[in-house]
Amino acid sequence: MSSELDKALEEIQRELWADYTETVIDHAQNPRNVGRIPNADGSAIVTGPCGDTMDIWLKVKDNTIKEITFWTDGCGTSIAAGSMVTEMAKGKSVIQASKIRQQDVLDALGGLPEDSVHCALLAANTLNAAIKDYLAYKNEPWKRDYRKQE
Repeated sequence: MSSELDKALEEIQRELWADYTETVIDHAQNPRNVGRIPNADGSAIVTGPCGDTMDIWLKVKDNTIKEITFWTDGCGTSIAAGSMVTEMAKGKSVIQASKIRQQDVLDALGGLPEDSVHCALLAANTLNAAIKDYLAYKNEPWKRDYRKQE
């Protein structure tokens, strides 16, 4: 009985992921850089067109993204896009990372079905919002503490 159930589950999985690349499947099932960074240098939360939200946190040293993490309440494709965008930005300068766009995430994932393309947009937009947050407080970090008290 167990082997029949296992076969049925495998078939369902194949059908669910049929339109996705191995890269997407890997990042969705084994996401990288998940979680929150306490006292992050930059962070953002963005809601995408489908209602999913994504958070990204950054730690920056010498103008290089040393640590980056994400969290999403979204689907597997949002998880894959968040995972990929953090991998793409890690180790890059803030300026290099700020140039990462939706198409870059799509290319790195090997593409997405049309109805999931917005997940790459969500990931790129959240990364860029976190970078803008970092830059806004880079020279005046005391303002971040003041903002938290509001």
